[in-house]
Amino acid sequence: MINLTINGEAIQVEANATILTAAKKLGIKIPTLCHMDLECFGKESRVGSCRICVVEVEGRNNLAPSCCTPVNEGMVVKTDTIKAIKARRTVLELILSDHPNECLTCAQSMDCELQALAREMGVFKIEYAGEQSTYPLDISNNAIIRDLNKCIMCRRCETMCTEVQTVGILSGVGRGFNAVVAPTLGKPLSETKCTFCGQCVSVCPVGALSEYSCTRKVWDEINDDEKFVIVQTAPAVRVALGEEFGMDPGTIVTGKMTAALNKLGFDKVFDTDWAADLTIMEEGAELIKRVKSGENLPIVTSCCPGWVKFFEHQFPDLLNLPSTAKSPHQMLGAMAKTYLADIMGIDPKKIVVVSVMPCLAKKYEADRPELSNDGMQDVDYVLSTRELAAMIKEAGIPFTKLEDQEFDPIMGESTGAGVIFASSGGVLEAALRTVADVLSGEDLPKFDYEAVRGLEGVREATVNVAGMDVKVAVTSSLGNARLVLEKIRKGELDIQALEIMACPGGCINGGGQPYTHNDTTIIEKRMDAIYREDAGKPLRKSHKNPEIIKIYKDFLGEPCGEKSHELLHTSYEKRDWE
Repeated sequence: MINLTINGEAIQVEANATILTAAKKLGIKIPTLCHMDLECFGKESRVGSCRICVVEVEGRNNLAPSCCTPVNEGMVVKTDTIKAIKARRTVLELILSDHPNECLTCAQSMDCELQALAREMGVFKIEYAGEQSTYPLDISNNAIIRDLNKCIMCRRCETMCTEVQTVGILSGVGRGFNAVVAPTLGKPLSETKCTFCGQCVSVCPVGALSEYSCTRKVWDEINDDEKFVIVQTAPAVRVALGEEFGMDPGTIVTGKMTAALNKLGFDKVFDTDWAADLTIMEEGAELIKRVKSGENLPIVTSCCPGWVKFFEHQFPDLLNLPSTAKSPHQMLGAMAKTYLADIMGIDPKKIVVVSVMPCLAKKYEADRPELSNDGMQDVDYVLSTRELAAMIKEAGIPFTKLEDQEFDPIMGESTGAGVIFASSGGVLEAALRTVADVLSGEDLPKFDYEAVRGLEGVREATVNVAGMDVKVAVTSSLGNARLVLEKIRKGELDIQALEIMACPGGCINGGGQPYTHNDTTIIEKRMDAIYREDAGKPLRKSHKNPEIIKIYKDFLGEPCGEKSHELLHTSYEKRDWE
């Protein structure tokens, strides 16, 4: 332990701590832009690129960046001297001098840390007017927009992409005035190994990275009398949407969300949890088949498009392992344009499917050519949780005062198993609940597989399924996925099933969710809400869902049968982009 003094207050901290960490323990706020709290990822953020956090250290002539300066025994630090404050203001003014004055139209407006910091530090005019850098927008994909004109070289996105996700496509490019964070050779994201997980967007303090918004297109579809527009909502959305309206993290707003969607004018409001139950029927059947044959193990869940693209680039030699089942929202889209169209007598070409997702990779996924049928994409538009909140606000809907409403029938009833898809470990647990009943031929009373739950990046467990010991693993974040997949590639890990989610903590912490700034307590509250909703459901196993039973009886036949394989399964490909 190290003893030091900050602003006259004595404190003792661990030997590897920074001045910034020590100051936080005393409740002293030091402004930062490049620093991120990466404790929940088991990482440290010591980039020190913005120099906003400089402080005075006794015996040192120059100012020290507190976020990357380690503490020393007997160190005396002052964070509030006029020298430090003036230096911070100068650095901030220099950053602002090369930043577009587009706050009114910026996607990050009101959520911008640079904007907030300028106000806190009393910067109301640009002192250093001069040349500004200009770069073309990267709008090469329909998930993430890159605007390098707004890049402040904080390098948070680089840290997230390289250190946490290990995708490694973002790094510092250029020098001096022309320095930005970008892919090699300035390539557009569509020509890189980007997985579109959106974690870079979730940590960008300004508007240099933002989601590709399709809200205007969705408004046009809703107001087109020739179209029948349905909407579906992912399980993670209902435990985060309320935050955009001042409600506490972890507040379950399922009924209010459904009511708001009806008020927005959608023709039908369905639950992606229903499709999660459908996914379990398909993935569960695959798991049973593979375990019995001993082939293509471990089966890997395929619900997360971010990790699927990561896999296609980084581990093409293991393409036989992922389940071929489409992700839940794609399944619902396929069912809407076949099963629902038949029942309601609607031309499937007039049906528009809108998915509300916690994820930006779902925007990319919806455009994958193999996720279509008869020339129609399964899903037409994907809105993030943030985009849905913006539409509700734009329409002037008093969200917190809405009376709860139910999802529409046919594709609106779900079980607790469908709900827990939102959290890391949930997909695997949902599959185990059904597989155990199928293999035992019983309705087993104990089906909470708590060993696979939690926020730890890698979890391994042996669970008893119908008297059979099944070895499983769960990972969240692509960096942790890499660790496990490398072991599988080398034959060092013997498991039968593996769940991977690209975002740390799972979909509850997706790139399209309300910003958490890596606050673990918010993620934990969302996770707790998911399991509360699961526990409160009258049915908690996917194969018990009466609407799922009916669709197999009336339309699909059997899980992994000819019809379901045609509509509900997909394929993967090796991708070679550098």
